[in-house]
Amino acid sequence: MVVSYLLGSIPFGFLLVRIFRGADIRRSGSGNIGATNVARTSPGLGIITLVLDALKGFCAVLIARYIIAPSSSAPAVVLAGVAALFAILGHIFPVWLKFRGGKGVATGLGCFVLLAPKAILAMLGVFVGLVLAFRYVSLGSIIAVALFPLLAWLLDGYGRSPVLGFMAMVSILIIAKHRENIRRLVTGTENRFQLRRG
Repeated sequence: MVVSYLLGSIPFGFLLVRIFRGADIRRSGSGNIGATNVARTSPGLGIITLVLDALKGFCAVLIARYIIAPSSSAPAVVLAGVAALFAILGHIFPVWLKFRGGKGVATGLGCFVLLAPKAILAMLGVFVGLVLAFRYVSLGSIIAVALFPLLAWLLDGYGRSPVLGFMAMVSILIIAKHRENIRRLVTGTENRFQLRRG
């Protein structure tokens, strides 16, 4: 849990913008440290942030699943689910930034790609389709994340596994972090996603 939290808490978006732009990403756009906000000022750094945020979640689960408990037993899978949960908590509530972090979508993607690959693939399809259709990253993220536990149940066969409960907790947490986006979507004031050069 500690290792996963510390991995998840590495604020890559904040660090990249600070190093390469000399700026504080929290004072730009939405103020979020995630890939979407970083990409608004620098598409290149946004892509790197996305990859690194996903990678830290992936590594947390990889360590739990194949190093700490290298077996296919149910307890080992549950341990990997715990690692995913704490990596996402680390991203959302990083100790280094006074517990004010990102929204957890990219880190969650990296966490669960090993545990529920079919659901992740389906979720990505939903996300991309919605963003292309409406150009709201937040809308795509919210709906895809909301569907994720159901997709994992249907496609990856988790049934009554406690891991499904962790997935539901993560979905609720990520959606809760999007509450301002939800308010803006309802009122029609949410910004559509547009890339800028840089």
